[in-house]
Amino acid sequence: MASAATNNRPGQRLHHQVTGVASTIGKAAVATGKVTADAVRHPGAAAERVRKTSQALPSMWQSVKPMLTGHVTDWRREYAYTLGEQAFVYGFPYIYNAGLRHRWVTQEPDTDATPYAPVNHFWHARKLFDASDRQGLCPNNDTLYSFAWVNLSEEPVVLSHPDMGNRYFTFELVGITSDNYDYVGGRATGPNAGDFALLGPGWSGELPEGVRRTATAPSPWILIVGRTLIEGEQDLSSVHALQDQYRLVPLHLFGTTGAQVPARRDVLEPIDAAQDRLGPWKTLNAMLAENPPPPHHEVLLKQFAEIGIGPGIDVEAQPESVKQSLIRAAATGAAMLEQQLLSGEWAHLVNGWRYPPPQMGRFGDDFLRRAAEQSLVGVAANDPEEAVYLAAFHDSDGATLSTGRYELSFGQNALPPVDAFWSLTVYGEDRNLVANPIDRYSIGDRTPGLVTDAEGKLTIRLQPDSPGSAEEPNWLPTPAQVTWFVALRMYLPRDEVIDARWECPPIDRVA
Repeated sequence: MASAATNNRPGQRLHHQVTGVASTIGKAAVATGKVTADAVRHPGAAAERVRKTSQALPSMWQSVKPMLTGHVTDWRREYAYTLGEQAFVYGFPYIYNAGLRHRWVTQEPDTDATPYAPVNHFWHARKLFDASDRQGLCPNNDTLYSFAWVNLSEEPVVLSHPDMGNRYFTFELVGITSDNYDYVGGRATGPNAGDFALLGPGWSGELPEGVRRTATAPSPWILIVGRTLIEGEQDLSSVHALQDQYRLVPLHLFGTTGAQVPARRDVLEPIDAAQDRLGPWKTLNAMLAENPPPPHHEVLLKQFAEIGIGPGIDVEAQPESVKQSLIRAAATGAAMLEQQLLSGEWAHLVNGWRYPPPQMGRFGDDFLRRAAEQSLVGVAANDPEEAVYLAAFHDSDGATLSTGRYELSFGQNALPPVDAFWSLTVYGEDRNLVANPIDRYSIGDRTPGLVTDAEGKLTIRLQPDSPGSAEEPNWLPTPAQVTWFVALRMYLPRDEVIDARWECPPIDRVA
């Protein structure tokens, strides 16, 4: 799933993916933000407007009153708010993943394109995503996904796969904070059939002969994001046969003929912010108890504990002023993370393309980017060595990609430098694939029939209508009347992509 960020609002629905947090409290945050901005420009008039609306949004007046009056009436309230925003940024991946895990493990979906499987079991996508999938997570159109939530708190779990031959595949191992901690796959461990032990924190023991260790997970709960390359509809049965041989087996059952892994679905249920405005914080405290943070975060967690945030702490025991500030901090924190992601300031801009930083996938103690670029963006972000995703929201003149006709041209011997494959995908502003008359959602080096000119230049036509039969093999349909954006995925990119020495050409508007 791809990274998406822009100044012009593609992805504005991102906060609806935040387990109900921003969907409930975002309106208050937006209202508070508008009042604050007005107060900076016109303090007198703004103060009167705030007083008139304070009954509807009591926390709004408390938000801006110190700025308007220069007087703090409750230091504890203000301290709880400022510290609460930092705690929300720190804890957002825990909150997000609590919702994602609960949904994928316990909530049977209406569509077979939505993950649903017990703990320690794989869910496999059995077809490529298309425009009928409306989850808004920027899915790729190159691989079939395999997802699994895995519990390593009691013992290791062994991940097994068959011989994969020359087919690209990867299993991304993701901790509860959204940081990758290891990989199993063609690049990382090779294509041969293998058994790989997934190890939880603190486990020390002997593994059966032939079982290879992976890095120790940073949390008892992890997410596996598997991707298996598919070469079109005709390749489905071959990929299904491989997926059917992917295995997750607790260590005590490994090697037992016919062993059945229990279908456990009892996972922590996040508290809906619509039902309890302190729900995000209660969910965070429970997740921190279940997945203890690393020891070097102790100083930070001691500060958060002062306002009722930490492993197993009862936030309801806090004074009312602190609880109100925490509600406000969650509202503004969700909006802040979304805005930070959409700003694109985290990326290196080249010809309108946003290149991810080398820390992508493992932001670690960079809590802001860990929350926004790795959690809020979708499900997980690959390490650059595995895949680099570039995003473009503007053409070569800096205008938003929208209604019209565009071209992306790669000169001879100037195609994306990769050791696996590359693809270009169009998304609507809702971050879903775009419906089109030829059911083409991506184009790349595996697309049959691509046409180059006499000089060897490849030009991709980005437009809502056909460019004509001669150019149709190079056509990637775009929406007719709304803004859109593109993601260029490069799997096993070469060093010049990772360090941005290779510059992707700009997208030119031609009509």
